[in-house]
Amino acid sequence: MTDTTPMPPLRIAIAGLGTVGAGVIRLLDTNRDLVRARAGRGIEVTAVSARDRSKDRGVNHERFHWEDDMIALARRDDVDVVLELVGGSDGPALALARAALDAGKGLVTANKAMIAHHGLALAAQADKARAPLKFEAAVAGGIPVVKGLREGTSANALDKVYGILNGTCNYILSEMEQTGADFAETLREAQRLGYAEADPAFDIEGVDAAHKLSILAAIGFGARVDFANVRTTGIVAVRAADIAQADALGYVIRLIAEADVRDGALLQRVRPCLVARDHPLSSVDGPTNAVVAEGNFSGRLLFQGAGAGDGPTASAVVADLIDIARDEVGAAFSMPVDQLVDFPPAQPGDRLERTYLRFTVNDRPGVLAEITAAMRDADVSIESLIQKGRNAEGGEVLVAMVTHEGPERSIAKVLDLLEGSDSLTAAPLVLPILPN
Repeated sequence: MTDTTPMPPLRIAIAGLGTVGAGVIRLLDTNRDLVRARAGRGIEVTAVSARDRSKDRGVNHERFHWEDDMIALARRDDVDVVLELVGGSDGPALALARAALDAGKGLVTANKAMIAHHGLALAAQADKARAPLKFEAAVAGGIPVVKGLREGTSANALDKVYGILNGTCNYILSEMEQTGADFAETLREAQRLGYAEADPAFDIEGVDAAHKLSILAAIGFGARVDFANVRTTGIVAVRAADIAQADALGYVIRLIAEADVRDGALLQRVRPCLVARDHPLSSVDGPTNAVVAEGNFSGRLLFQGAGAGDGPTASAVVADLIDIARDEVGAAFSMPVDQLVDFPPAQPGDRLERTYLRFTVNDRPGVLAEITAAMRDADVSIESLIQKGRNAEGGEVLVAMVTHEGPERSIAKVLDLLEGSDSLTAAPLVLPILPN
């Protein structure tokens, strides 16, 4: 005989009523019947907490219990799952996460910094408490890439995970392509339009993408989260001239986060790269995110969509809640914490790649000979060379080169040989060419 007794609703508390928190409430109000049907029971907000109770957030939060101290959410008897939507790697967000799991509550978060820095400890705590820990919204907004890697590719050994994980950088680079404007001007416009924060350092220096990459690497390769060993280079040094030169060569420039495991070592890095126009990532523009996973049986998989915003991020948060309501949880990082591998960081000097090199030099005889001599001594073969005319603001000349494939350590040797040269007026720009 089938038990037809309705399941009680999943009761949730929300800490943080900003863009995402308010978006979750709106989604649950709008799609209430659909969510109930897919979850097998209702999902109801019972309590909330935020800094300012009087602030108008575009949703009615007066129908929920209010807690001035968000840690109190974790102690409530009418809460099954706590949503941490406050942000920050430490401080109140981490205190709430620990309190929720300590109380045996489920925890859903969109906080990539906290998961990158403390995800292993939180996952261990969740395992001990037999409580779910979910963070789909922490990586790539509304794109179900965490679920895709944790579940969809779970039967595969992944060769590589890489992609565009920061919408701010992608917007800036694609706008530079469209307008021909330089970096600083495009950043100011991105800030005016709300695509970049007032302090954009985490985005443009690659830290935000590095947080997300460390999470994807842990899920994709069964690795312990290792944010500290992500090699990170941002996009600040990319000029309009580099964008134009890449275009002339048949490429676009994108900030690429990539991870793989070779010979028992984990490589994780974020850096701007030249991407060929026939590569699937080349058409990803504006604030869009995209992730490519290459499995040994699945082949190449592409996940693409909105990487931020109230709707996409709220969608990812509620998808986690639906999984919890269905009791479809599993290990936070695709396998129990004690089975995750502590890979040593890879040293990529022997890896082969083609490279775009741009030098900003004084316009005087012998400079090009000095650069090409350094290339010769480092055993770097030049595929093509482009020399731009004198900068209108002074006597600088741009010299750009594309190398044949060679070991990464050879490019590092070129830079060492030219270190301190009075021919160079700025640090060289090194942009690897992403293989197809």
